[in-house]
Amino acid sequence: MAGRPKIPRRTRCVTGCRCFIPDIISKKNKGVDLLRDEIEAIDLCDRQNLKQKDAAIKMKISQPTLGRILASARQKIAQAVIKGGEIRIS
Repeated sequence: MAGRPKIPRRTRCVTGCRCFIPDIISKKNKGVDLLRDEIEAIDLCDRQNLKQKDAAIKMKISQPTLGRILASARQKIAQAVIKGGEIRIS
């Protein structure tokens, strides 16, 4: 049984780079890949200080879906910052 088809998400955030690399890279940590919708969610909620409900409307997704995207993005960023890995934007 196949899952529900993915609904296209609206992303507008365009970053000027594709990767953030720390001064010292841990050999144990290979880094993380942030998806475009994760970047957009972080931009809307953390940089622009929008409420999750308003950010979800802009991305044309539900608020619970936005919450899951945000949690994933924040976990990846925290892992890369604390463990010394690179953050790749894909």
